[in-house]
Amino acid sequence: MAEKIRMAVGILGNAASLLLYAAPILTFSRVIRNKSTEEFSCVPYILALSNCFLYTWYGLPIVSYQWENFPVVTINGLGILLELSFIGLYFYFASSNGKKKVAILTIPVIVVFCITAILSAFVFHDHPHRKAFVGSIGLVASVAMYGSPLIVMKQVIQTKSVEFMPFYLSFFSFLASSLWMAYGLLSRDLFLASPNLVGTPLGILQLLLYCKYKKNGIIEEEPQKWDLESSYEKSKQQLEKLDDEKQKQDEKQRQHSQIDADTKM
Repeated sequence: MAEKIRMAVGILGNAASLLLYAAPILTFSRVIRNKSTEEFSCVPYILALSNCFLYTWYGLPIVSYQWENFPVVTINGLGILLELSFIGLYFYFASSNGKKKVAILTIPVIVVFCITAILSAFVFHDHPHRKAFVGSIGLVASVAMYGSPLIVMKQVIQTKSVEFMPFYLSFFSFLASSLWMAYGLLSRDLFLASPNLVGTPLGILQLLLYCKYKKNGIIEEEPQKWDLESSYEKSKQQLEKLDDEKQKQDEKQRQHSQIDADTKM
């Protein structure tokens, strides 16, 4: 009975995590439409990729005992595909500095995962030690992933706007964390339960911030003085250019008229 409950919670955790991992689709539809990453950060997607890499490996029979953590493998394996897609889109539409930032953050994540996988497979020779090693690194990655929204929450508090902290992302983060915490406790696996003890309160905090600032909506910046002056200068330059072109055309017409007069004489 306990095993059935554990698996049922794992399936619900899969569903909630799928919605969480797929939630940025709406964000990236805006990025594609505007052809710009705007003020969105790439950090949450890269940290999520690191988490998915490590916990997919953690759930495989090489580290865990047989397929005891099969739900962990399925959702994190799918998460790898989704996060790679999001990071690829972000990289494509980012500025030059944004592209450098993505590369600087993504390459170390892949290197750390490769080292972790190699060491766990060839240095440790039993499941408990492999789980302890991979789980410890995965724990750090998960805490970092759940802590990454703190950057966005700081922005929300400073701007008093929830434009860059969508409600669905905060809600699914809270829901997924709660379910995986329950799954980890039922499995008596602290490496699965512990990071979600951090993720659940952070999810609640995001929802509280959203409720507080949602009425403020999107901040629209008023035109600045330098914008008006810049527009005036551009208009002035365009008018001067048109005057120069008109003078040149008048000069050409006078020359043609003079040539015609000389020909008739």
